[in-house]
Amino acid sequence: MTEQFTRASGPGGQNVNKVSTAVELRFEAERSPSLPDPVKARLKRLAGRRWTTDGALVLFVQDTRSQARNRDLARERLAELVRAATVAPKRRVATKPTYGSVKRRLQAKKVRGEVKALRGAVEGE
Repeated sequence: MTEQFTRASGPGGQNVNKVSTAVELRFEAERSPSLPDPVKARLKRLAGRRWTTDGALVLFVQDTRSQARNRDLARERLAELVRAATVAPKRRVATKPTYGSVKRRLQAKKVRGEVKALRGAVEGE
């Protein structure tokens, strides 16, 4: 995990031109031995465009005027992403449609078919 500090945009007056308060946190997730492969795959999906081609997760934080607070925010966001990736999605249990729902569906199909049949050519003209 590496951190780089750059000058942030936004409020801060002269301070914003002099002090590097923005944080770019880079976590080499693909090469991390502590993360299992399924967690890495979920993390990649969750990260979206923050995932680089070399398998690193890059977080850029410039929310506050304080470098220390931005650094803490970046670490919290990384921890939250990893925490979310460790939770495996629940498998869907297949269920059978209820008797009533099947009956309603078939009735709707029948009514729709009758409506379409009435659109046909009229006899006797």
